[in-house]
Amino acid sequence: MQLTRTFLIFLSVFLINGDVTNGQSASTSLQVLEDFSRAEQDGFPVGWQASRNESVTRTAYVVARDGDQSVLSTKGVDAQMRIFKRMAWNPKEYPIVTWRWRLSKIALRGKSRVSPEMQIIAAVFISLDTDLLVIPVSTKYVWYEYGSVGALKEGGLFGAAEVVVRSGEQPIGQWVDERVNAYADFLKIHNHEPAPTAWGVSLVTGPGVELDFGRIAIAKQ
Repeated sequence: MQLTRTFLIFLSVFLINGDVTNGQSASTSLQVLEDFSRAEQDGFPVGWQASRNESVTRTAYVVARDGDQSVLSTKGVDAQMRIFKRMAWNPKEYPIVTWRWRLSKIALRGKSRVSPEMQIIAAVFISLDTDLLVIPVSTKYVWYEYGSVGALKEGGLFGAAEVVVRSGEQPIGQWVDERVNAYADFLKIHNHEPAPTAWGVSLVTGPGVELDFGRIAIAKQ
């Protein structure tokens, strides 16, 4: 009887400890880099910077509420306006990057298949390293109006390598979740290990596009 009681106590402790361990593992397997919960007085997201034309860019990217979550709402602008934020993480330990985006509206544009660069809907730049001039080395994950999903375009001297993750003007008004292995893509494209600490993330929307960005997170393999 005593032996059975001792075994049951041991089993209970084992299960409780196991649950705690599993809970800790689950909580650390995904980390949120940005949830757009903080905004400056003009609505621009805290910690982000404009790559150019700051006054116009700050009016194009505004934090808004969508139910119980915060989102980064981008208005249709005449040109691509990019914002960036320094975000540090270990890309080898957390190789997966996830984000959400929702297309609200796209203006009628010249649909030239010859120049797909002019047909960008939105893009997320993931920068895992810098070059000798301390310029971020990025992989640009693009949503195009046209293009083949999975297509890869190598970057030039000052351009980022591109990976097409989505193509077409649909869906409208629906959240779309993306998940990429930024570490594996970096190795494939650049043929060397990234820096031990990632540089950060940049966001851009195309001309005439209204789109929302949701939570950006990193995850283990």
